[in-house]
Amino acid sequence: MIAKFVTAGVLAAGLVACEPSADDKASEAIPMGISQNTGIITLTSANSVDMTIDRMEAAIKAKGLRVFARVDHQQNAKDMGLTMRPNTLLIFGSPKIGSPLMNENPTMGLDLPVKALAWQDEDGNVFLSYNDPAYLKDRHGIEKATMPLEKMTKALTGLTAHATTKE
Repeated sequence: MIAKFVTAGVLAAGLVACEPSADDKASEAIPMGISQNTGIITLTSANSVDMTIDRMEAAIKAKGLRVFARVDHQQNAKDMGLTMRPNTLLIFGSPKIGSPLMNENPTMGLDLPVKALAWQDEDGNVFLSYNDPAYLKDRHGIEKATMPLEKMTKALTGLTAHATTKE
């Protein structure tokens, strides 16, 4: 599965599933070191890392989903006397969506709950990355529990659009 890379503006316009063409400016913006074959969707955020995660967390809670953890990798590095650009992971989900997937294949527990990572590159650009549910379907051989994956895709589309757009 090829990772999709779209800007928040494209996402907001409803063109989420489009693969960028070679001529598409979004394809030029893929951060260095990000493979296009990882199953990772990376969006450009109009906000800081903290604001992106704050907006994502608020949207998750407003949808009645559970936030399991917020991991500030930059702060953890700082606590050890190390430096790191802003980089925060949000772990969240719903047992109603995840349980059928893990019942079909327990290895889904490696990728669930869902994770979203807001991070800043060396040029100060902010991105939000998460696993493409279609990639998870293939990775774990999910054939029966496709409805939860469809719900996950729909939820992630809305949540990430909210998190990456300016207030």
